[in-house]
Amino acid sequence: MGTKGAEIVKLDLKKVIELLNKAFADEWLAYYQYWIGAQVVRGPMRDAVVAELLEHATDELRHAQMLSQRIIQLGGTPLLDPKMWDTYANCSYLTPSDPFVKTILRQNIEGEQCAIDVYNDLLSTTLHKDVITYNMAYEILNDEVEHEDDLQALLEDLDLIK
Repeated sequence: MGTKGAEIVKLDLKKVIELLNKAFADEWLAYYQYWIGAQVVRGPMRDAVVAELLEHATDELRHAQMLSQRIIQLGGTPLLDPKMWDTYANCSYLTPSDPFVKTILRQNIEGEQCAIDVYNDLLSTTLHKDVITYNMAYEILNDEVEHEDDLQALLEDLDLIK
């Protein structure tokens, strides 16, 4: 990490790296939950749901990339073993064992709501103490709020089908 870059972080770097690795694990699990959900989902409006799930999966993968870059920038190492994701994750991976569109949407809404809490907490932790991590968390939080809204809108549309 650059000397001046480290100097402007007014937090315990190990703690920040730990929080970022937990979010990193969340993003990988969210990526897979969206991706596999898009493969197995069944029911009305399937094509619209698949498109939304795949778009969100792409966003989650981009978030994981952002987090890994920041972890490395802070002198840490992103989780190297996928077996650690479940151990570190803040949010649960919800297996899409019921492929019905409403079930898949509800599971992903739950995941987004957890992610919103995680990034809101990260914003509170880094406010005025680590502006780079704060700005990254702000960008990701914005995406997670949009994801929740998108998924809830699809669920509401499904509820209109008689």
